[in-house]
Amino acid sequence: MIQRIQTLYLLVALAISGGLIFVFDLYTDVNQSVIFAKDNYLYLGLFLGSALLSLISIFSYKNRQTQFVLGRLNIILNFILLGVFVYQSLNLSGEATVSEKGIGMILPIFSIVFLVLANKAIKKDEDLVKSVDRLR
Repeated sequence: MIQRIQTLYLLVALAISGGLIFVFDLYTDVNQSVIFAKDNYLYLGLFLGSALLSLISIFSYKNRQTQFVLGRLNIILNFILLGVFVYQSLNLSGEATVSEKGIGMILPIFSIVFLVLANKAIKKDEDLVKSVDRLR
């Protein structure tokens, strides 16, 4: 249902996780070569997993509880991805691989923001349906 605001939030999260990873670079290594998410299978898998969870959540609009749980799982997945980026950029062995950070490393933060907004709207819809059921 495209008219619901949480669907729009989920579409933006899907576009960030599934589309913008091919546009923005993650980092530049010591050899001055630009690294994208498609160059590392771990990053690509986590980003595409997040996009897949957003897509499944969009099409499960009839079951708001499932949609809410999928949104929370997606938020956890994006926090894991953000943790991997932080670990990669702050590696204790010095500047082993990451020379300059790109804007692609903050894409999970934007995705988390839109997923939280979507979950807030899903919760609001669920509360509205429960309040209407009480009146019957």
